[in-house]
Amino acid sequence: MPPSSSSIRKTVETYLERHPGERDALAGLLAALDRPVDVTARTTLPGHVTCSAVVIDRRCRVLHIRHRATGLMLTPGGHIEPEDRTLVAAALREVAEEAGIPPGSLCLTRRTLGSPVDIDVHGIDANPSKGEPA
Repeated sequence: MPPSSSSIRKTVETYLERHPGERDALAGLLAALDRPVDVTARTTLPGHVTCSAVVIDRRCRVLHIRHRATGLMLTPGGHIEPEDRTLVAAALREVAEEAGIPPGSLCLTRRTLGSPVDIDVHGIDANPSKGEPA
């Protein structure tokens, strides 16, 4: 079962304790978390929650994946799946799927446990091949 809106809200509020100046930018996300819908479902529009991971190696290099559709260089990430019990689990699964790095090969930093490094709200182009609007 994917994370609930209330657990995602708790994560967002923890993030906002560290970054109070971002509350206005995240107002739409907070409003979406109050709606009676599954905010993790890719079919929930006008938007839904996805997860990414920042993977940094011992030489301080950051892993980026070239997105096939856009050509953009992005950190590994994507949609939350029904089997993802937490946001962190979703991010770790995406790293494994996109980069082939198993979760057991990664370690979470103490500083970021319980709070995301960043929360971003942005538009996505339509994907007609999947029937997904912008």
